[in-house]
Amino acid sequence: DMNIFKKLYCRTFQTFFKLALPLLPYREPEILSGLDEIPLKIKEAGLKKPLVVTDGGLKRAGLLQKLCDVLKSSGTPFAVYDKTVPNPTTQNVDDALEIYREGCDCLIGLGGGSSLDCAKAVGARVARPSKPLAKMKGILKVRKKIPVLFAVPTTAGTGSETTLAAVIVDAATRHKYAINDFPLIPKYAVLDPEVTFSLPPFITATTGLDALTHAVEAYIGRSTTKKTRAQAEEAVKLIIGNLKTAYADGENRAARENMLRASYLAGCAFTKSYVGYVHAIAHSIGGEYNVPHGLANAVILPMMLEAYGKKIYKKLKRLSVISGLAKEDASPEYAAETFIAEIKSMKKQFGIGDAFGEICKDDIKKLARYADKEANPLYPVPVLYGAKELEKFYYALSGEQK
Repeated sequence: DMNIFKKLYCRTFQTFFKLALPLLPYREPEILSGLDEIPLKIKEAGLKKPLVVTDGGLKRAGLLQKLCDVLKSSGTPFAVYDKTVPNPTTQNVDDALEIYREGCDCLIGLGGGSSLDCAKAVGARVARPSKPLAKMKGILKVRKKIPVLFAVPTTAGTGSETTLAAVIVDAATRHKYAINDFPLIPKYAVLDPEVTFSLPPFITATTGLDALTHAVEAYIGRSTTKKTRAQAEEAVKLIIGNLKTAYADGENRAARENMLRASYLAGCAFTKSYVGYVHAIAHSIGGEYNVPHGLANAVILPMMLEAYGKKIYKKLKRLSVISGLAKEDASPEYAAETFIAEIKSMKKQFGIGDAFGEICKDDIKKLARYADKEANPLYPVPVLYGAKELEKFYYALSGEQK
């Protein structure tokens, strides 16, 4: 379905981006290992008052209180915005910005991807007060330093604490768009396993498989570097080795620590090496039917890996061997199949299905066009598919073959 000229255009575009990688101002956040390090860094930087951006769920779970206690006991004044919704809106950002302008000078994002994205978008508005968010959509439109941002992930999944992206929904039109620019990379990533202890098992599972999707898609794509390959490999090994434990025993400190590290590494890997069709399809389904992003990725991942077939056997074999799933002398095909089978068995153990009841047949053409538009030419996927070819995946995900 994708003609030879479009394929050529996609591959040329991707090669250009890969060659430009070393010239771009990527940086990795400094890692802090506990909430108690935040006030020290605030003082060190000569800052006075952070705005904490979070959501109602974390307030109810007592995690916001935990952070507030740390700030209070160090004598750090702070303000709180706790109304972020899943898939944060422009209204959330405006409301938080209003509080920020009452004397705040830095930001703490506490939560999953939504709260961290909201905090980044607030930072973008502080940096560019006269520019509405819609005008910053796309690539490299912020271009100014945002206030110091501490990202405290409460799930080990989105990797948002390492990335240069914030995904926002227009409150009026419900259109979902990404703002991508280097200043949005947080200055600090606070990887505190204790804030993930209260994560329910199902969310532990879907966010963990979200991180696995980041690592695998970055790894099998064609724009890897030596460093992103190493990061993705370590992330995959940690997830295969720890996710089941974290799911079964949420307060297992070592498993939670390893999952946070894996999510961070996977975030670093895909920030530079991109994702692929799993994400493009997941975003279209998430936008249309509000399916949580981690769940969507988890459902789609093994199906997509099977579709790529022998193109990715060698790479999946490597992941299979380092994760202890296959022996070095196994054939690439056998090792790759073993790797995919492991993902399927995890899904089964976690109660994650293979389809979405929400998908409406009449939407499939439109959704496939969205995915095509997002992925091509940007994502350096192992095999190129156009909108027409992507439709078959939606039919499979709706529980029917076309």
